[in-house]
Amino acid sequence: MIKTTTMLDWHDIIIRLALASFLGALIGIERERKDWAAGLRTHMMVCLGASLIIMVSAFGFSDILGKPDVNLDPSRIAAQVVSGIGFLGAGIIFSKEGIIRGLTTASGLWTVAGIGLATGSGMYIAAVATTIIALFILWGLKPLEEKFFKKYRHMSLKIITKDSIDHALFLKNLLSNESLKIQNFNVEKSENQFVFELKLENFPINKMESTLAIIEQQIEVKEIYWTQ
Repeated sequence: MIKTTTMLDWHDIIIRLALASFLGALIGIERERKDWAAGLRTHMMVCLGASLIIMVSAFGFSDILGKPDVNLDPSRIAAQVVSGIGFLGAGIIFSKEGIIRGLTTASGLWTVAGIGLATGSGMYIAAVATTIIALFILWGLKPLEEKFFKKYRHMSLKIITKDSIDHALFLKNLLSNESLKIQNFNVEKSENQFVFELKLENFPINKMESTLAIIEQQIEVKEIYWTQ
């Protein structure tokens, strides 16, 4: 077990809490810019709270140290912080049309908690270095990701046609279109129309307009929507 015998001075406490808030804010600003639910204030609060908790764990019980059968282990509190952030992360991650969203923000909160623990422990260089690297990952790598890894994307295509269409033949033509790469589909019929919902896998964005134009040429097609 780890024993601590000294108490932090008040100015050390203020410095650690202020630095934790500042570093959490830097990462929170990036998420706020994307209009995520976990933005500036959430990241600041997580980082601040983690910093306070580790300080309480390491120094808050110094008055009872040295007594018989008294041992303190600050690492146990740190482990609880890391696992506790999982509850916040679970509230951020959601699925929309089969696509998982919020993973980056959830992992950012987890990282911010680590930064708070490092700041509260007095590991300033580790906290600042982690913040810089995290900002590079969120900001610096974004253009690279957009350019090289998102040329092909998963997307959904919704086609509404008149009920006079031969839906079986229309669907067959869609499935035989090699450029669409349909992952799965659904067909629904209402009173006066058919609704085709297609999920496309690794579809090239630059071919979307031309593909939609070909489909729209059929007179039975009323509307087409596509989402990423």
